[in-house]
Formats: sequence, structure tokens, C-alpha cells
Amino acid sequence: MSRTYLVTGAASGIGLALTKRLQHDGHTVIGVDLRDTDITVDLTTEQGRADMVTQATKRSGGTLDAVVAVAGLAAPIPATVGVNYFGAIATLEGLRPLLAKSAAPRAALVASLAAIEPTDAELHAALLSGDETEALAIAARIAATADSGASNTIYPSTKNAIALWVRNTAPTDAWAGASIPLNAIAPGVIETPMTGDLLKTEEGRAALRASGPAPLNGPAAPATAPANLLAWLVSEENTFVTGQIIFIDGGADSIRRPKIV
Repeated sequence: MSRTYLVTGAASGIGLALTKRLQHDGHTVIGVDLRDTDITVDLTTEQGRADMVTQATKRSGGTLDAVVAVAGLAAPIPATVGVNYFGAIATLEGLRPLLAKSAAPRAALVASLAAIEPTDAELHAALLSGDETEALAIAARIAATADSGASNTIYPSTKNAIALWVRNTAPTDAWAGASIPLNAIAPGVIETPMTGDLLKTEEGRAALRASGPAPLNGPAAPATAPANLLAWLVSEENTFVTGQIIFIDGGADSIRRPKIV
């Protein structure tokens, strides 16, 4: 049966691969991104998030069968906070009323293997408290530091926080209680525009291997791999998986955290 999906970050990378996969399977996809798709908005802004909900409601006729929040940034800048955490939550919460009208609603987002990296405690706390103004201010201070190692905590802080949001939110009445599975995938190194420059050099590939060792078909997987996993998570077939952060990383998490069971 044909379903209607909304995918953010649909213009490139995992979002584009997922869009193509769903369309190939005969489904309708409403893409959201900064460019080259159905709804062009900036999810780092309140206006962009509101416009997305308004346009998605019109384009879908008021019902969505699934929402997948893929849009994200890896740069050590405040905008990463805006899109990776607050933009993803605004997407899922803002479109939840449209999901509630589906006979088989599903939702998912993209976290990252970076969620197991060190976070900035102050930024992480601001994210979990839902204080976007404070989180952006903290991220701006981190980004301005001369310590590149410190600035690199912005991305893992957002990805760890959004993974925790999924874990805490999925079992609630608004989601599980409404029969809406909510999950996340945590990709390792994936061939996307975000990693393209690093994969071109041996130095870059070595750095990626160090943080995301992938003995299973590594060092990088094509974007179709996480897209296929997302496609199943938001399909009608998924009736009992929720609140999960599924690592799709070629084995990196099992190497980095061998004692986690």
C-alpha cells in the first residue's frame, strides 16, 4: 500500500537515498531541505519550522504516515545545535498531529556513532532542558575557542542529547501510547557530502578509521545502507520496535564499547 512520508535533509546524503528508496517502492515523499526539494525552509529557525508544518499539512492533505528527521550538520558551529537537536524535535513534535491521523504512523531520526564521544557538560544540560537560547549561546562560546578539540564537542553533544530524547520520549503516551513507534539510527562513517572531503585523503580516511573502525565492509558505507534501515523502521512492518538507537556502523560501536550489553 502506498504511504506518504516526510523526510528532512532530503536533498543529499542519507535523506536523498531514503527519498529515492521510498519513491522506488511506490510511496509519496515530501522532501524538506534548504534547497532542491519540495519544502525549502531553514530548520534552525522558529519561522522555518512553522513554515514546514504549514506546508506539510497542505501538501499531505493533513495526514502523514511517517516522518523521518535526517537533516543535520557536523560543523562546530551554533547552527548544528539548531538543526540537529531542536530542529529534529520540532519536526517530529510539530508533525505528530498529522501522524496521529494515519492508520500506521511511524517516526525516526538520525543520531550518530558520535553520540558515544565526549560531550560538553554545559551544552548537553542546556539541550536536555530544552533551552535553545542558552544552548546556542553556549555553542557560540565553544565555537569561538581556540581549542579545536573543545569546539568538536558541539556535534557529539547534539547527537547524544537527541538519542536520549528518543529513549525518553518513545515510551510516552503521546508516542507509544498513540501507537507511533519512534526510533533512531546511529550511523558510523557513511559516504555523504559531509564526509566526502575526508574520504579523499589517506589522512582523512585514517582519522575516520580511528573514530569509526568498521571491520564489516568499511571504512565507509554508502548512504543506501542507513536509508534501507530507516525505510524498515518507518514501514508498516515495524509494529514493536520503539525507543531504540540502532548503530549502523560496520561494527564500530562494538569495538569502541565492547562491554556494553
